[in-house]
Amino acid sequence: MSINLLDLDGEGLAAFIANLEEKPFRARQLMRWMHRLGESDFARMSDVAKSLRGKLAQTACISPPRVVSHSVAGDGTRKWLLDVGKGNAVDAVFIPETNRGTLCISTQAGCTLACQFCSTGRQGFNRNLSVAEIIGQLWLANRELGATPGGGRLITNVVLMGMGEPLLNFENTVSALKLMLDDDAYGLSRRRVTLSTSGVVPMIDRLAKECPVALAVSLHAPNDALRDKLMPINRQYPLAELMAACQRYLKRAPRNFITFEYVMLEGVNDGEEHARQLIDLVSRVPCKINLIPFNPFPNSGFVRSPRRVIERFSEVLGASGIVTTTRKTRGDEIDAACGQLAGKIHDRTRRSAHLGGMRS
Repeated sequence: MSINLLDLDGEGLAAFIANLEEKPFRARQLMRWMHRLGESDFARMSDVAKSLRGKLAQTACISPPRVVSHSVAGDGTRKWLLDVGKGNAVDAVFIPETNRGTLCISTQAGCTLACQFCSTGRQGFNRNLSVAEIIGQLWLANRELGATPGGGRLITNVVLMGMGEPLLNFENTVSALKLMLDDDAYGLSRRRVTLSTSGVVPMIDRLAKECPVALAVSLHAPNDALRDKLMPINRQYPLAELMAACQRYLKRAPRNFITFEYVMLEGVNDGEEHARQLIDLVSRVPCKINLIPFNPFPNSGFVRSPRRVIERFSEVLGASGIVTTTRKTRGDEIDAACGQLAGKIHDRTRRSAHLGGMRS
């Protein structure tokens, strides 16, 4: 059975090449062909020894997930639905802007965390994605966007904010991160790779030690009582523990702040009193707060906060000195906006059959 080389980070590829009794530099050579140049045909790797190309053809393959569908929104946002086997499909989204291009990628087929306002969380969980399925989203997007060797980089930023909780697929996620950062692969800066977590405290500490990248924390509530309802993970890792973990992470982080994501739900978490509670909560954590207008999906039970309410919430935060931005909604017409990704999951948790919405 062929080994998928997209499953191997730098160390794994070096071990594979050593097992083929080839010189160590061949691993780096192969990595550049695969990831930097996006080549999947060993026969076209012109400066790789012919004998090695023969061995690779017999023992290995370069196989990203298959594209099921590709949608493009009017604002240029692109969404790919990718087949990850056994009836499961995940989403990857590219968001073009004037001075950068951001790829949002998934790490799980579904999600175990059941956040009430998230379409992915509502549909249940099937499995963790492999390294090849995670890094394959970046590999595919580069190819689909027409990236060329020596040309300008189209994907300048990667955010692990797609389907799933990255820190609950820790080993595979970190291997994929290492490929994103490797100069022989994608060569991205740690500051331009962002991992978004709902707050898995022990894994935040482990990420800081093994592969610190920019960190975004899905906060969405300023007190434990409300966050317990919106995000069940808070019952396991309450806000005091989460804030302490963020402080520890900053000692190793590539940026000197944490980004807190806060979805704006009308009548649920968007009052001025919530803003003041939020100020108190994050007062000891250097941070930026990103307000996210809620993106609707069927039977969510939530409504987006009105613009004037979001603006007032932002003003209260800004008056306290907290840098606050409001995320521009992108790709909602193709269900590619934050919180809308749902892919196609065979739910092993049977959650989707019994979960109901929390109404304001």
